[in-house]
Amino acid sequence: MKIFESHTHLDLPDFNPDRQDIIAKCRKNGIEYMINVGVDKSTIEASLRLADKYDFIYAAVGFHPHDAASYDREFVKAKARHQKVVAIGECGLDFYRNLSPVDLQKQVFADQIELAMELNLPLIIHDRDAHEECLEILSRYHPPQVVFHCFSGDVAFAERVLNKGWFISFTGVVTYKNSQLSDVVRIVPQDRFFIETDSPYLSPVPLRGKRNSPLNLRYVIEKISEIRGLPPVRIAQCSYENARQFFGINDQS
Repeated sequence: MKIFESHTHLDLPDFNPDRQDIIAKCRKNGIEYMINVGVDKSTIEASLRLADKYDFIYAAVGFHPHDAASYDREFVKAKARHQKVVAIGECGLDFYRNLSPVDLQKQVFADQIELAMELNLPLIIHDRDAHEECLEILSRYHPPQVVFHCFSGDVAFAERVLNKGWFISFTGVVTYKNSQLSDVVRIVPQDRFFIETDSPYLSPVPLRGKRNSPLNLRYVIEKISEIRGLPPVRIAQCSYENARQFFGINDQS
């Protein structure tokens, strides 16, 4: 079973004790590709170092809404030209924690959309408690390649995202008892979803409270398989091909 980890943060200090071991285990456990996502200057640099070191790790570069005040367009633009950068992001809006002023979040988000379109790169969207605002800003520009990472909307919002031709990515949240995502999992077309861990965050059941890692993608796959009534290998295959094509990675396996 080939697996594509479409969103992780292996550069974070949570992985300092065993990063190399985790990455080696990922390769041995069928994870063919991983996208390590930068969210500010230091994590962008760290993501690029990982991408340089490991042939199956690629990078995304962007500024998270929490870090909007330190956004540097020219820095992101320069780093996006690295041969293993496959997306701009994660970028977007976060009205749950509101660690940056709303107007600044919107301005920085819009600028990164423009940059992604200028560089012909896909966008990885962070959207927390900001569905309408994210959609409104994106709709101004109509970027062709967009994924709503760690999707948290309802079916109605999912349908609006899908009607734009965009993608939805599922995390371990689908395994949570109080998750409202089952109906979204059921209706998303098989060619329009990814899987991810967002590790070290969002550990799936039965590992909640522990550090997450890409090795736990199997729990996400198994839950989606249960909800959709399809074999796990089929879920893994669909998400693998969807993510590979979205990020423009040629299958070398």
